[in-house]
Amino acid sequence: MKILVTGFEPFGGESENASGVVVDRLCGTALLDGVEVVTAILPVTWSGAGPALLRAVEAHRPDAVVAVGEAGGRAVVTPEHWARNLGHGGTADNDGVVRAPTPLAPGPDRRESRISPTALTRAIRDAGVPAETSEDAGAFLCNVVFWSALDETALPAAFIHVPAVRSRGVAGIGAETDPDGAPAHSALGVDDLVRALAAVVHAVTLESGTQAS
Repeated sequence: MKILVTGFEPFGGESENASGVVVDRLCGTALLDGVEVVTAILPVTWSGAGPALLRAVEAHRPDAVVAVGEAGGRAVVTPEHWARNLGHGGTADNDGVVRAPTPLAPGPDRRESRISPTALTRAIRDAGVPAETSEDAGAFLCNVVFWSALDETALPAAFIHVPAVRSRGVAGIGAETDPDGAPAHSALGVDDLVRALAAVVHAVTLESGTQAS
């Protein structure tokens, strides 16, 4: 089984993006036999994020997609339940674009994850990392990528938000996913997030295999 795992490049003047760091680290982690993980780091731009995901799907032809992004207002790992048909960003993207609230595409108001977020939350907790299922992926580019995976492919797809941890210092961003939430201090480190993501890959492998049988 081949699983595409994506993260994001840094944005907002930051030198790191936790999702990209963790996805890069995942490549050196021991995973289940028979599981091939391919990765892509997506641009933090309204014009580029969704198309970059779809190009990665076309290039790798995976059996499932796990997209990862950081949420500075969250202290634990949060698998998402829904992608919203809404794009909005008070924070400029890496092209300097600020987007007013508008739908992403013709269609329903939201789409449901094709991989159980409850099962993913349980798998992350079983790996010893705090996790909670989230009902709102926000409206910034994390949500855009999740929507693209669900709206423009038929693949099993999930989205995982991780805290905006840094190898040095603290994140200076955090209102993109949860505009009304204060920046959160997380006790988790990169090693914890890598362990959580490895648990997600294992769970996706099991669930996708069950769906295919």
